[in-house]
Amino acid sequence: MKKFLMAAIGGTLAGAVATTQFVGPLLAQETNRSSSVYEQLDLFGDIFERIRAQYVEEVEAGELIEAAIDGMLTSLDPHSSYLSPDDAAQMRVQTRGEFGGLGIEVTQEEGFVKVVSPIDGTPAMEAGIEAGDFITHVDGESVLGLTLDEAVDLMRGPVGSEIIVTVVREGEAEPFDVSIIRDTIKLQAVRTRTEGQTVVLRITTFNDQTYANLSEGLAKQVEDAGGIDNVNGFVLDLRNNPGGLLTQAIRVSDAFLEKGEIVSTRGRDPADGERYNATPGDLADGKPIVVLINGGSASASEIVAGALQDHRRAIVVGTKSFGKGSVQTVMPLRGDGAMRLTTARYYTPSGRSIQSLGVSPDIVVEQPRRPAASEEEDEATNRLSRTEADLRGSLDNDSLTEDEIRQIEEDRAKAEAAAKLREEDYQLAYAIDILKGLSALGPN
Repeated sequence: MKKFLMAAIGGTLAGAVATTQFVGPLLAQETNRSSSVYEQLDLFGDIFERIRAQYVEEVEAGELIEAAIDGMLTSLDPHSSYLSPDDAAQMRVQTRGEFGGLGIEVTQEEGFVKVVSPIDGTPAMEAGIEAGDFITHVDGESVLGLTLDEAVDLMRGPVGSEIIVTVVREGEAEPFDVSIIRDTIKLQAVRTRTEGQTVVLRITTFNDQTYANLSEGLAKQVEDAGGIDNVNGFVLDLRNNPGGLLTQAIRVSDAFLEKGEIVSTRGRDPADGERYNATPGDLADGKPIVVLINGGSASASEIVAGALQDHRRAIVVGTKSFGKGSVQTVMPLRGDGAMRLTTARYYTPSGRSIQSLGVSPDIVVEQPRRPAASEEEDEATNRLSRTEADLRGSLDNDSLTEDEIRQIEEDRAKAEAAAKLREEDYQLAYAIDILKGLSALGPN
């Protein structure tokens, strides 16, 4: 008993000695660190007062402090920033799905504004702005040297007013100007339609409405098709979707997964990491899914594509996604402002980070640019499309019944519609062809 007691006391003493040996240096380091921080804050105060007293023009103290805060945050990464009370209010409106502007999601690269993606049905999309475009000037004023928020402020203005942006685009020899009329942006988070036997689910953004729009639209398309047995699969179109709410990305992924991890987040402190798992239930009822992505698919879009790809629930088709694999937390500040701070990276179920790498499609399919057809080419196409049935006085086909002829005409119409879609949207047509092929093979 005494031996155990002595051993315990010995251990305690050894611990006390060891601790005492390190207290001095640790306290000294902490003191030096605190002194250094206070010295830097004193330096900031000196500079702040000299600017107020000696700058060539009078400056507003609040604006100086906001600029300093924003500079501190934007020095961290492209997605951390300070939101003034007005900006914070506008961000809250955007997540509800309606706001004023051009309709583009942007980031900053090499000092210029880079378009992550234009949003469907907005002035920017209609004006021809594309994912990957660089905006170098706004109404003739260079954006080089401006923060992202300052550049965005330049692009804001009254609804109905015109803005001229100068665009540099890969493949174009010279910069060119694009005129855009500002408008109220009303985001329809999900658009659904049916192409043949395939239900196309076009998700444009991840806001408060996304999952509800998706589930309602999918159910309606299946009902209109006469039931799930008449559907050969689903295309989840995430092209040019700049992302949005993490919670909505998780719900959309969960909509098509029965179990397993959807995404995990890991911050600076390992204890703060979180995992999000799927719950039973599949809106697609096990039918095959093709996910479409491109360079404008970012953030929440990549979470969905990565989760469905890792679980082999979907075939991912298109081109490499944008590569934004970080999580931003919006923290309210005094005075109704807010701070958007990057707090974590997210990882797909297989443990891969998408940051800067993006999601690589299972099948790479580029979207070809269509050259403008000349009048001569149009005339030649019309001549080639003429058949025997178009000739005056041609004989009827007497070997088929009216029902058989009607069936042939319906099949031909479907084939022609598919060919037209291939010209208008090659990537989508490719996705639909995959589902047709899987359907022809039948169940495994």
